[in-house]
Amino acid sequence: QVQLVESGGGLVQAGGSLRLSCTASGGTFSVHHMGWFRQSSGKDREFVAGISWNTGSTRYGDSVKGRFTISRDNAKSPVYLQMNSLKPEDAGVYYCALDKHAWRELSESGDAYEYWGQGTQVTVSS
Repeated sequence: QVQLVESGGGLVQAGGSLRLSCTASGGTFSVHHMGWFRQSSGKDREFVAGISWNTGSTRYGDSVKGRFTISRDNAKSPVYLQMNSLKPEDAGVYYCALDKHAWRELSESGDAYEYWGQGTQVTVSS
């Protein structure tokens, strides 16, 4: 059973930076997609960023383009989300997710991801 564990959340002032990490264990998928999603109170879950292991391509939600970067070194390394120029509207619980069907296109839909972490809280003060 795949387990995903996020870390790196916390409180930061607007304009600041945070780096989230997601570590996967228990699985044997050599190729897969990884995504970051977020959800804040009263809002729907939102796609933040995704990375395709087999192609290396990345995708970002419109609200974070140019400010956030998703990366990883290899299939066994954590997935990182570098968040710069944070805004109060970036606050929420951030979840990492894994899509084991690497043969399909990297998706922005949470329904495409089979495994989810418990989330890490990000708070941005104005």
